[in-house]
Amino acid sequence: MLDVEVSNEAGAPVDVEGAVELTRQVLAAEGVADGEVGLLFVSSERIAELKREHLGVDEPTDVREAWREPLVHGLLHLLGYDHGAEMQARERVHAS
Repeated sequence: MLDVEVSNEAGAPVDVEGAVELTRQVLAAEGVADGEVGLLFVSSERIAELKREHLGVDEPTDVREAWREPLVHGLLHLLGYDHGAEMQARERVHAS
């Protein structure tokens, strides 16, 4: 079974059940049925800090209204996908 832990530090409402279900669906479709994954929703200031620190990009990512696509994107990165045609194709599969 896949255990999904969600923490909301964003200071805004989060559809926790929807995030957990989407995470399980994407990972199952990618062949991951067992394991643990943690989802952390953070403020735009904190995500800007993380992007600066890890990616060298100085900008926030606003996922408050459209969180599904960035969540799928992040999960695919966790599975080893890099930006490019293959990742975009997998994102389209999971967007439907």
